[in-house]
Amino acid sequence: MRGNFLKTYLIRDIAQINVGKDLVETSFSKESTATHKYPVYSNSVENRGVYGYYDFEEYPANSLTVVGRGAGLGTSFSRLTGFGAIGRLLILSPKRQCFDVRYLTEYINNRLRIFNESGGIPQLPGEAIGKYKVELPFLPEQKAIADVLSTWDEAIEKTERLVKVQEKMLKQTSRWLLFGHKRLSPEYSVELSDGRFFKYSCDWDLLKISKIAKKVSVKNGESHETVLSCSKYNGFVNSLDYFGKQVFSSDTSNYNVIKKGQFGYPSNHVEEGSIGLLDHCEKGIVSPIYVIFEVLKGSIYPPYLIQLLKTNIYKHIFQVTTSSSVARRGGLRWVDFCKIKVPVPPLLEQQQIAETLNAAQHEIDIHKQLLEKYKTQKRGLMQKLLTGVWRVKPALGGDS
Repeated sequence: MRGNFLKTYLIRDIAQINVGKDLVETSFSKESTATHKYPVYSNSVENRGVYGYYDFEEYPANSLTVVGRGAGLGTSFSRLTGFGAIGRLLILSPKRQCFDVRYLTEYINNRLRIFNESGGIPQLPGEAIGKYKVELPFLPEQKAIADVLSTWDEAIEKTERLVKVQEKMLKQTSRWLLFGHKRLSPEYSVELSDGRFFKYSCDWDLLKISKIAKKVSVKNGESHETVLSCSKYNGFVNSLDYFGKQVFSSDTSNYNVIKKGQFGYPSNHVEEGSIGLLDHCEKGIVSPIYVIFEVLKGSIYPPYLIQLLKTNIYKHIFQVTTSSSVARRGGLRWVDFCKIKVPVPPLLEQQQIAETLNAAQHEIDIHKQLLEKYKTQKRGLMQKLLTGVWRVKPALGGDS
């Protein structure tokens, strides 16, 4: 039970509210240095709002900021060291010792419903946030709850950093291996040839897609197959699940059939990375704008090819090819797509490359799943702790 230990306050009664000023350019640096060590925060949630650094402390430690304009309106961050603020960012500092900034940050982010105070760009003036009500337990319990939640925050932040590092390493490793800049065996050559848009291993073939694959065109007719869509990052997905609603035509008789092991891409979005290999189900159907193709038996290993075609280099090649095509209004059709050249190592090396990259991606996926578990656990904890359903006894006693 919540009991009477939760006390209601107006934010303006417990916090000094300031608003970020214009950037002090004479004291500003984009990078942190020995002299410019005070973070400058802006109205952004990306990178926790860090914009740069000042050589002076504009606002004191033990404060919190709230995004007061634009995307992320109402998002709060604890600021436990001295800092600067710009761009109408809201700064809340304790007037008296009745709240822990970490606790109030969690409360604002998870319990308050912040409303846009303007009809245009989302805005939250300092006067407006001061009118919001918050329910707070006694300070020792706030600190105890914040300590508990900080354990999950630390796990979340560490896992997020690990995933970013792994993704960066995989991106670089993919480019090295898929173009032969680095080899998985010391016996392989490391000399490179020029392929116009990229350099590739001189002992590999450079072949047009038409030499290794053929277009497939089978219409759905009256059968009832699952409608698929190709996402930029996850390949083929169930369209209803992905969009949460029906975005495809009620008449799917003219849709193209795609089978397991076949490739497909929407001709008007392939340059964004929307190309996939169907590998999670036996069959599905896609919009008529999709081009479907399959590799010729023994010519190339499909998992290798899809990893190659998903690189930024091939996104650029698709974009250039689409722009130069006479049919560019209709996107990248097979007649132009099949002329694109790809580096083709021996089949065994293709398999080794694909398996190496898949193993690295699998490890990233495991850490992403762990990250989501941490976030789910924290949300569940906050629901109980911030409403008083669960109590936390302060470690050093005091009011509870």
